[in-house]
Amino acid sequence: MPKTRIQRPKRLAVPPRGKRLPVGPQGGVQLLLVQPVEHLGNQGDVVEVRPGYANNYLIPQGLATLATDHHKRMIEKHRTRLADIQRARVASLKSLADKLAQQSLTIEANANDEGHLYGSVGAAEIVACLKRATITITPDQVRLEGPLKELGLYTVKIHLGPEVDAAVKVWVVPSVGDDPAKS
Repeated sequence: MPKTRIQRPKRLAVPPRGKRLPVGPQGGVQLLLVQPVEHLGNQGDVVEVRPGYANNYLIPQGLATLATDHHKRMIEKHRTRLADIQRARVASLKSLADKLAQQSLTIEANANDEGHLYGSVGAAEIVACLKRATITITPDQVRLEGPLKELGLYTVKIHLGPEVDAAVKVWVVPSVGDDPAKS
C-alpha cells in the first residue's frame, strides 16, 4: 500500500526557516506594529527589534508585520481610523478603571494572633476576588510591591493599559473557620 503524505497547513505569519527577515539600519529587524506593545510602541509605529523577538513573539502573536512600503501606506491611509479605535479602547479602559476604583475587596486568609498570614495573598487571589465581582483582569495586570503577608488594608495598583492605571482597596481579614495553629 503506498504511503500518503499528510500535508500540514502553512503558517503565513512567520517566514520559512531558510528566509531571513530584512535587516534594518541598526542591525535588527524593522517591523510595523499591528497592536500596541508595552515598552515597544503603539499601533502603526515602525520599530526595530532583534530577530529572535520578531520571529518568536511579535510576528506569531500577530502583534507586528514586516515594515514594507505597502504596509506603511496602508497604515497612513487608515491612521485616523486607528486613532479612533485607540481612543475608544482607552475610554473603555478608563471606565473600567473608574469601576475598579469603587471596588473594595475582602480576602480571607489564615493568620496567627499577631496578624501574620500563614501564607500570602498574591495577584491570583486578587484576580479571583475581582472575577467574583464580574471584573475580568489578568494576574500580570496586578502591580504588587510584594506578596501581602499581614492582615490589614492595602491599596493595590491595577495596570490596565499604557496610560490607564487604577487602584483598588484590598482588605485582608482573618478567616472565620477554625484556626489551624490552635488545633
